[in-house]
Amino acid sequence: MALPSHILTLLSLSLLISLVRPQVDPSQQLQFLNRGDFGYSKVEYGASYRDVGVIRNHFRLCFFNTTPNAYTLAIGIGTGTSDSIIRWIWQANPQNPVHEEASLSFGPEGNLVLAQPDGRVIWQTNTENKGVIGLTMNENGNLVLFDDGGWPVWQSFDFPTDTLLVGQSLTLNGSNKLVSRDNGLYTLTLEPNRLVLSHLISRSNNKTVVYNVIEGRFNPSTTFYAVKDQGTATQLGLATPGLRPEFPYKQFLARARFNASQSFLRLDADGNVRIYTFDFKVRFLAWEVTFELFNRGNNECWLPSRCGEFGLCEDNQCVACPSGLGLLGWSKGCKVKKVKSCDPKTFRYYRLGGVDHYMTKYNVGVAVGESKCRGLCSGDCKCLGYFYDKSRFKCWISYELGTLVKVSDSKKVAYIKTPNV
Repeated sequence: MALPSHILTLLSLSLLISLVRPQVDPSQQLQFLNRGDFGYSKVEYGASYRDVGVIRNHFRLCFFNTTPNAYTLAIGIGTGTSDSIIRWIWQANPQNPVHEEASLSFGPEGNLVLAQPDGRVIWQTNTENKGVIGLTMNENGNLVLFDDGGWPVWQSFDFPTDTLLVGQSLTLNGSNKLVSRDNGLYTLTLEPNRLVLSHLISRSNNKTVVYNVIEGRFNPSTTFYAVKDQGTATQLGLATPGLRPEFPYKQFLARARFNASQSFLRLDADGNVRIYTFDFKVRFLAWEVTFELFNRGNNECWLPSRCGEFGLCEDNQCVACPSGLGLLGWSKGCKVKKVKSCDPKTFRYYRLGGVDHYMTKYNVGVAVGESKCRGLCSGDCKCLGYFYDKSRFKCWISYELGTLVKVSDSKKVAYIKTPNV
């Protein structure tokens, strides 16, 4: 039986409406070519930059580069004065830079696209034809693509790089972990009831070791909060939604000297976690580090990079460069002598007593005898040395040494590979 004409008309209209999606108004569209003069403000990493023009509340979307013809699309925060350089708190393509004349486009279909001059897409939000009608920079530094109801379809807060802004969360699935800039050697991940800091020690097999664990009520997500005191945000820290923002782990607590709502927490390239906040000095806003996870007060020696590629740390100071000839004066150039052959006849070990390493604190060692531990290292061409706890008969072989820690326990020893000649 045929349907009445008025019902067919309604069905046709419904189908048409469902096929017509909202589009971005021409006034809201964006087409930016990465070329022309650089900005004049002072920025982080000694970079040059070009301002895209998406700006709000000291946050701005820019292209920046530290090497010629290699640009990153990033969000910066700061006034750009000598006291308040622009710091980069989010990056779209940190491992895949674009060139001069690269384009950033936001067209009627609602997709934000970064492409090389030849049109090759390097990064995109994948929001084409998903109801996006506009793009905005929120007051908290969240870059948002929103629909006609004002709801975010895509937001930069869901894709942190090395930084958490106030109101931004880490979640248990690990998809939005923090990764340190440049080398990507360090990660900060949320696990049930703890935050875990890991160090990449072998790129060939993506092997990591844990160098710090922060216990707390971090479940199911952890947000970087700013608490207001008499109308001004003066206290920073981490908390779980639903709990009072008293910060379940007091170590992640800092007091800002100015409005902390525009401050941030960062996993820096040296593996340390810091909170950067504003300080009010005369007429300028200046950055100040108000929190460091590893600091001279107690635990700085346990930072993997504290004494560079290879050094001995004691009382939070780099005191020596270990060698087969004994302990030499420390310098930033201290390095372990690399063994060029896997043949055990070509190398030997030298012993360091009363020495510990960050990997022994949070990584389960192998329960073997000391001679067996040596055999594990000798049989592995990538092993640089091994650490042994004589009181627990535990062994850890190391692919990267970094900072060794001087301890009073003589039963904790290290054996470092060195060539015979």
